[in-house]
Amino acid sequence: MNDKLNNEMIHRLDFGDKHVILVGTAHVSRESVRLVESVIAETRPDTVCVELCASRAQSIRQKQRWQEMDIIRVIKEKKALLLLSNLMLASFQRRIADRLEVAPGQEMIQAMDSAEAVGAAIHLADRDIRTTLSRTWRSLGLWAKAKLLFQLILSLGGVEAISEEDVEKMKQQDMLASILEEVGKSMPQLRNSLIDERDRYLTEKIRTAPGNTIVAVVGAGHVPGIKRYWNDPVDLADLESLPPKGRLGGFLKWFIPVCICLLIVYGFFRGGFSAGTDMVTWWILANGVLAGLGALIALGHPLTILSSILAAPLTSLNPMIAAGWVSGIVEAFSRKPRVKDFESLPTDILSIRGFWRNKVTRILLVVVFTNLGSAAGTFLAIPMMMKYL
Repeated sequence: MNDKLNNEMIHRLDFGDKHVILVGTAHVSRESVRLVESVIAETRPDTVCVELCASRAQSIRQKQRWQEMDIIRVIKEKKALLLLSNLMLASFQRRIADRLEVAPGQEMIQAMDSAEAVGAAIHLADRDIRTTLSRTWRSLGLWAKAKLLFQLILSLGGVEAISEEDVEKMKQQDMLASILEEVGKSMPQLRNSLIDERDRYLTEKIRTAPGNTIVAVVGAGHVPGIKRYWNDPVDLADLESLPPKGRLGGFLKWFIPVCICLLIVYGFFRGGFSAGTDMVTWWILANGVLAGLGALIALGHPLTILSSILAAPLTSLNPMIAAGWVSGIVEAFSRKPRVKDFESLPTDILSIRGFWRNKVTRILLVVVFTNLGSAAGTFLAIPMMMKYL
């Protein structure tokens, strides 16, 4: 095996009587696939750990999993933005993989196949993806979520400039550390839940895996963290729990609508019927028009756009429901996704046009952009209304 690859990608760690061979990979690299196959074949370990949870391990081997998605349930459970962002991340990885003619996650599939070939146990070492994404989302505010969404949209057009050499460079620890450092500066909450917490989780799962000789296959970005936490205690129960929703967010969810209602009432008493009516008009126009514009940007059905315009002024005053949920459900019934939409989802997410063309992702876009428009309308309406006091 190449000595340079040994030095850069293979790390040997000991924990008690266990000997661990940690292999850092790039998730869309042909070289990583070959390296994983070679290491497991030569080592013939007792156990192979992979950076997958049960649901992800199942999904990368079951290509038709999208057909089981209940889009209405996604909207009702308030997971539209979460799912849309996840699809965009998958799109970015998939397009790099297609460019390099390798399946995304192929090195993990190879690790499991090689483990079966040598009779080694397969140990899933990553935290459940639903827990990770939920903890990540709860750490982000509305603005941070919107910022992340637009960054992901912009990333959809940036794959063509990435070469295989660039992907291989991602496996170099110094470059990767600098990339993660920049992510930490702009969105530290994202780094903590997606990287740091999983570094600790992977560390504990790998060092407590069954067997004495263990090969652990993880993304190169996790290698520095695993080595850093290798001898530190890790509380898995804490990392698997969902933190309570922030009190400030829950308070503002009710406080802002109450203040707006009081502001309108005060406008009628202070400025009279004319001023109060003008304030209500501004509230309806700002919320309705911008929510409708959001639905229009998502290329929603005419009934969807109309529903967002009518719903936004009311839902903005009701903390229990959002305009995007209303418009998303209307879009789902107006243009009900068919089997072919779910079947073509893995292909359609490879382009911006595909995101807007596919009925499934278009529904998600309708929910997100309608909510963003309604939120923008709220903040625009408040100063306009106060002019009449």
